[in-house]
Amino acid sequence: MLKGMFAPLATPFKEDGALDLEKLRSNIERLNATGLTGYLALGSNSEAVHVTPDEASQIFAAVRQAAAPGKIVIAGTGQFSTVATIEITRRAADVGCDAALIVTPFYYKNSMTGEALKQHYFAIADQAPIPVMIYNVPANSGFNMASSIVAEIAQHPNVVGIKDSAGDINQIAETVRLTRSKGGKRPERSAAESKDAVSTDTMLRSASSAGNFAVFSGNYGAMLPALSFGVAGGILAVCNIAPHECVQIYELFQQGRIAEAGELHLRILPVARAVTAQFGVPGLKAAMDLLGYQGGYPRSPLLPLDQNQNAELKKILREAELL
Repeated sequence: MLKGMFAPLATPFKEDGALDLEKLRSNIERLNATGLTGYLALGSNSEAVHVTPDEASQIFAAVRQAAAPGKIVIAGTGQFSTVATIEITRRAADVGCDAALIVTPFYYKNSMTGEALKQHYFAIADQAPIPVMIYNVPANSGFNMASSIVAEIAQHPNVVGIKDSAGDINQIAETVRLTRSKGGKRPERSAAESKDAVSTDTMLRSASSAGNFAVFSGNYGAMLPALSFGVAGGILAVCNIAPHECVQIYELFQQGRIAEAGELHLRILPVARAVTAQFGVPGLKAAMDLLGYQGGYPRSPLLPLDQNQNAELKKILREAELL
């Protein structure tokens, strides 16, 4: 099954706004040595809305090439229209990404009824060469996808999971409850698929067909409590700067060492808040630079942190024993 901790990678830019793929590769090479399950290329923390389709293709390829063998690469391919999303998803598949994360189409959010969302995701899943995941991020999209709609979309055999960044424990629990069994039987494997070297794509599709729908928390605060009722893991901004700690929280929980997981969770909580709600993407990039990663510049209209914000961020990192 799809599970564990993923880093939604920041996309480094140069001062003039150009992509800095060398810095991106450098970050991945360092993260490869951690216990992260894999990476999300072009999520919210990656400034996905700030890149062109051609740049997206370059980023997907760079992440796939730099990721260590066995690391799962999820590509954020959601666009405003269904047809554009299918096109970007095909680009991600062409360079070897394992799955596509599709943000809810939000520009005409008042028209995004349950039926509109269902048809959108079904059309993408029908034509996507790789498995599809839903991305619910109401802080950015301006609307929240109900668990009941997620459950309907999850019935599609090529829809394998969701990243829910709403941070609502009740909602994420209801999503787990409604999607615990997608139904259907595990498909018979072909002779080729029965070999030891089964592709990640094949494993994801098999898990989906077997009724396994992976619910991930995209909100750090909700992740640890959500593990208790079946959330598969986290896709968290803070994994970029505290990967060992995030993996340790997950592993401590799996070992039944809940109190230890809780203590570590509380220590990292202010950092997770700082690089998301408090300082946003510029804060994440500044923290990466402070901790020896390559954050680079945010792309305009985002601005780097000012001197006072940097000082506050340093204080938070020191108190969390990261700096």
